[in-house]
Amino acid sequence: MTAPGEILLAEPRGFCAGVDRAIDIVERALEKFGAPIYVRHEIVHNTFVVNDLKSKGAIFIEDLAEVPPGATLVFSAHGVSKAVQQEAQQRGFHVFDATCPLVSKVHIEVAKLAKEGYEFIMIGHKGHPEVEGTMGQLDHGIHLVEDVADVAYVQPSQTERLAVVTQTTLSVDDAAAITRAVKERFPSIREPKQQDICYATQNRQDAVKMLAREVDVVIVVGSPTSSNSNRLAELARKLGVTSYMVDSPQELKAEWLEGRSRVGLTAGASAPEVLVQEVVARIKALGAVSVRKMDGIVETVKFPLPKGLKL
Repeated sequence: MTAPGEILLAEPRGFCAGVDRAIDIVERALEKFGAPIYVRHEIVHNTFVVNDLKSKGAIFIEDLAEVPPGATLVFSAHGVSKAVQQEAQQRGFHVFDATCPLVSKVHIEVAKLAKEGYEFIMIGHKGHPEVEGTMGQLDHGIHLVEDVADVAYVQPSQTERLAVVTQTTLSVDDAAAITRAVKERFPSIREPKQQDICYATQNRQDAVKMLAREVDVVIVVGSPTSSNSNRLAELARKLGVTSYMVDSPQELKAEWLEGRSRVGLTAGASAPEVLVQEVVARIKALGAVSVRKMDGIVETVKFPLPKGLKL
C-alpha cells in the first residue's frame, strides 16, 4: 500500500461564530445556574460536542413537555418556531436563545415582510430544524422548495408581494441555481439585501474548492446530521474528488487513503478542532509525513452573548 505523503488542511474550517456562541451559552448557563440545563434539540449538529455537554449536565430534549417547570432552557443554534417560543413562555421556563444571529436575521426579515403582506418561498431541506424554525415564524404563506424541480409546483396565493429566503447552510451553487429558477418563474420576487447563506458556509465551501484542486481525496470532519458538513463532502465529489465524512477518527478507513499521496482535510462549522487534530494524528499513523495549512480567509466574526450570561 502507498501511504499518503501530505495532509492539506482547508482554511477556514470548523467552528463558526454562531456555533462558538451557542456552545458558550450552554456552558455558561451550566456554570451560572448549575446542572441540569435543558436544551431543545442538539445545540449544534455534532456528536462530540453534544456528548461533551451531556457529560457536564446538559439534557437534550425535543419536546418541551420533558422540561420541568421553572427550569433553564436553551434554544439550539438552528432557531425555533413562534409556537415553541410561546410554549416556553407559557410554561415559565428561564430561556436563553442560542439561535445563530444569522438565522435570527432571516426570522426578522420574514416577520417584517409578512406584516407588509408578503408571502415567501423558502429554499431549504425539509425536516431540518432551521427550516422548521424559519417556516414556523408564520402560520401560513411560506412555501418550501428543495430543488429546481419543486419551483414549478409552488402555488402562492398572489405574486405581487413575494420574497425568497434560504436556509443558511445550503450549497452556495445549488441555492444559486434554485434562486435562478424561482426568479424565472416569479421575475418580480424580492431577494434579501444580503444573501441568507452564512459567511462561514460560503467560506468553507470556497476553501474546499481550492483544496479539491490539490488533493487526491477529501476527508470532511462532521456529523451525519450536519447540513453544512454534508454540503462540503458533496461539493468535493462534484469537483471530481473522492470524499468521505467522518464523525470521529475511528471512522477513518485505511483503504480510503491507499494510493492517495495528498489528503485534503476540512471540518463543518459545528465540528471542533480537537477532532480535526485527532484525524490528522490518525492519518499520520497511517503514514502521512507532513501537514500543510492552505491559505484562506481569516474569520474575525464574533457574536455577543445574551444578557444574563456575560461574565
